[in-house]
Amino acid sequence: MVEHRRTLDFKIAFAIGLGTMIAAGIFSLSGTAVAAIGSSAVVAFVLAALVAGLTAASYSEFASIYAENGGGYLFSTRTFEHETLVYAVGAMLFLGYTGTTAFYLATMDEWFFRFIIPESLHGLPHGTTGVVAAVLLGTLNARGTEESGTFQLLVTGAKVAVLIAFVAGAFTFRGPTAAVDTFAARFSADAVGIVTIAALAFITFFGFSAIAASAGEIIEPRKTVPRAIAASIVTVTVLYAFVIVAMVNSPVPAEVIAQEGETAMGRVAAGFLGPVGRSLIVAGAVFSMVSASNASVLAASGIGSLMGRQGQAPRPFARIHTRYGTPFWSVVATTATIVAMIVVFIGLFPAEGGLLPVDLTVSLPALGPLTLTELGLTTLTGFATLNLLLPLSVVNAALVYSRRRFPDLERGFRVPGVPAVPILGILANVALITNLPVKGVVVGLVLVLVLLVAYLVWGGAPGVEDLFERVVPPSEHAGVGAPTGESEAAERGADRHRILVAVARPERAAQYAELAATLGRLRSDDPLVQVVNVTHIPDQTPWETVEETARRRTERIESRLAEAGVDADYTVEGHVCQDVAFDIVQTARDDDADLILMGYPEEHTRIAETVEYTAPCGVLFASGVSDPDTSVVNIGAGGGPHHLDVLPLIERMGQEGAELHVINVTPEGGQGRPENAETTISRLTGAPSVQVQNVAAASIAAGLVRTASENGGVLVIGATRTRRLRRWVFGSTPDQVIELAKSEDLPVLVYASPRGVHGPIEDYIYPVYRALTGRRRGPIDAGSDESTASTPEGRSG
Repeated sequence: MVEHRRTLDFKIAFAIGLGTMIAAGIFSLSGTAVAAIGSSAVVAFVLAALVAGLTAASYSEFASIYAENGGGYLFSTRTFEHETLVYAVGAMLFLGYTGTTAFYLATMDEWFFRFIIPESLHGLPHGTTGVVAAVLLGTLNARGTEESGTFQLLVTGAKVAVLIAFVAGAFTFRGPTAAVDTFAARFSADAVGIVTIAALAFITFFGFSAIAASAGEIIEPRKTVPRAIAASIVTVTVLYAFVIVAMVNSPVPAEVIAQEGETAMGRVAAGFLGPVGRSLIVAGAVFSMVSASNASVLAASGIGSLMGRQGQAPRPFARIHTRYGTPFWSVVATTATIVAMIVVFIGLFPAEGGLLPVDLTVSLPALGPLTLTELGLTTLTGFATLNLLLPLSVVNAALVYSRRRFPDLERGFRVPGVPAVPILGILANVALITNLPVKGVVVGLVLVLVLLVAYLVWGGAPGVEDLFERVVPPSEHAGVGAPTGESEAAERGADRHRILVAVARPERAAQYAELAATLGRLRSDDPLVQVVNVTHIPDQTPWETVEETARRRTERIESRLAEAGVDADYTVEGHVCQDVAFDIVQTARDDDADLILMGYPEEHTRIAETVEYTAPCGVLFASGVSDPDTSVVNIGAGGGPHHLDVLPLIERMGQEGAELHVINVTPEGGQGRPENAETTISRLTGAPSVQVQNVAAASIAAGLVRTASENGGVLVIGATRTRRLRRWVFGSTPDQVIELAKSEDLPVLVYASPRGVHGPIEDYIYPVYRALTGRRRGPIDAGSDESTASTPEGRSG
């Protein structure tokens, strides 16, 4: 049994929410709010907190039911059956998170230009530092970042300390009594202004969703998540109220604060605390914006990945990078969206004086003319907030629907007053939307409409869970002579070296399983061979129609394996799937396979290439392995990444007594580049003995096959990096080797190492690299007519 151990306790969950809320909102909106409505900004922030609290209650109940990562999109998928509605929630949340991040980084950009970047560089386009920060954050998240709970606590503590220092500076500067009196005297009765500021300030409280999004890692989430959400909202509201009190007591004139706008807090800090205090606030503001942006990037990429699994986003969004363990393409899409928003809203079409001489003005009923080529930070805030408030309204509605649809569902936390409280949350969200900047709402609605139309035209893709069915569950079998029974084998299966054997033809199952058992014992005394047969589901065909075919194939495989007496524990299972390659890769990923073994493509090359390019582990393609003699192993000199990655396996075979031959071929007539055996030999130092054979032949493939046939045993080569470039010209070296080996009855294994999403790019780069860095070989009689001659060179390990 695989146990998932949760690691985040209450204080860490509280720190996640608090740290995400303390970001650009308070550092930039506090000046705008005070300049507009004075002390009433406190009322606006409290109102925003109350509206957030209504939806946060719904989030808390859902998190107590579905203790998984995913947030509002996950809750919607588990509640509603209407796929378009669920897609709309996911798309809007994705836009909301990316828009929020763009707002954070664009605000940080304003702080950079105001306080950090020297005047000589003020000619740079606005948004430059925001774009750079977005790319850096995207790179970090694509490669994988891991923040410990202690680090999260320290970061949040530092943010709170900066704000407390700012507030303390104000009370010290004015004196407690004078500060309170000044604050009390500057209240405004502008109800419209208060609601407008509350609508803009809502973005500062959305950090509560980060707690629900991390529910899968929180200890006792049914209790911890609601408490952490409530505690973080209350704490941030109180802290923000004191910041507003400090801003009202600023020694900086109100008109200057209004002019400074997003950077006013830094100017006010200089009045309270001097240059040192201003530097402290500037550093704290920039750090807060970057850390909150990182949390939003994680949330957005998580939604993109989940949508990919659901079939509502391109499937690569769900692909996990083989090296970094991250949803690489989802992170790339998130980063690209953030960069595009910063460039469009801040760089190309700022509030005043854009870079492009374009004037797009539309006239809307009751709103008058709107110039959509003058956007800026306020419009970006409205855009992001709209795409948060709309899906949050759907989550509130989902809670009401969930109570009726699943009345018996166990709920660790129950929102009181349902349906009144969720409905009140919906009305409050709509009220805030009506007070958002009109341009932000228009741009947001237009983009959401475009995404909806695109989705309806596309039609979506099958979800990961719907793509394949395990119609024949895994059946465990103990190897020949093994004392363990089926149940014990199953219990030990999770921690063992696992080789996934993808079998297309049942008659070949035994030979592949035997080979897998042999290879598995090189890495472990107790390997587990997982035999999988995938039956393809034709388009427009219900999967149930091929279920019986899959069962019969699985039974035939089990029968042949039993007759062969495979000397290893193994499991057999049958799948049905519309995409065979996807099924193989996903099974390897879900079951943590250490190696995939399958036949070399004879007909369905696309399946093999897809597995090679996307597998989470190494892939070994076999050809002619009816009864391979692994006591003799031949390997080319090679030099490519796949070749180097298979050498540890070859070395292990040598240590177990196999006779190793490194075949170094010099091609005649310009049919390829000579290889260099030095690197290969240096990687096999652990083997007791390695024979090096220098041969000349018409081609590398011909030299490898002829010499290996003379030596006997099996030939192992690395997959080519030039398959895509050379396939249509004269084929890759592995293809040529396989074709020549058939006439010699020579078993061949072709190894492809896991490459992740960067692999296809390397297909094009590696040939250039090889041509530029190719080294000369040592002396050899390349012109000898005796091309079959070899020069064995024994070497002691």
